[in-house]
Amino acid sequence: MIAEIFSSITSWYLEHISYGTVILLMSVESSFVPFPSEIVVPPAAYKAAQGSLNIFGVFFAATAGALIGAIFNYYFAYFLGRKVLYRLADTRIAHFLLITRQTLEKAESYFIKYGRSSTFIGRLIPAIRQVISLPAGFAKMNFKRFLLFTALGSGLWNIILVLLGFSGACLAQADLRD
Repeated sequence: MIAEIFSSITSWYLEHISYGTVILLMSVESSFVPFPSEIVVPPAAYKAAQGSLNIFGVFFAATAGALIGAIFNYYFAYFLGRKVLYRLADTRIAHFLLITRQTLEKAESYFIKYGRSSTFIGRLIPAIRQVISLPAGFAKMNFKRFLLFTALGSGLWNIILVLLGFSGACLAQADLRD
C-alpha cells in the first residue's frame, strides 16, 4: 500500500515538476512523512539543465521546502513535548509513517550527542533527516539557531542533489551528441 502511494505521488510529480511542487514535496520530506528528497530534487535539476527551470530556483525551492517541513516538526515537538511524541510514536499512524520509538530515540540521542550542530549534520543522514527537528523542538532549541543550522544542512544536501541531477542531464545530453 505504501509502495502504491509512493509510486502514484512520484508519477504525478514527474509530470508536474515546478518550483511549487518542489517546495511541496520537500516540505513533506522534511516533516516526518517518509518521502525521499532524492526523488524530488535531481529530476527538477535535470529539468533545469534542459532549460525548463532555473537551477538556482530549484535549489531555493528545495531549501525553502525543507525549512517549511523542519519548522513544522520543530513546533509540533515544541508544543506537544517529549512525552506526547513518544506516545504518538507507538501508534499505528506513526508506524505507517515509518516513525517508531526507536527512530525517535535515535534522533534524540543523536541530538544529545552532537548538540545544536546535530540539526546541521542530521540533515545529511537518511532517516535522521526527517526527524531531527523533533528533538530540537522538545529541547526548545533557540529557534534562530535551529533555522540557521537547518538551512545550512538542508542547503548543503540540496546542492549535492542539484549537482547530481544537473550533471546527469549534462551527461545524458553528451551521450546523445556522440
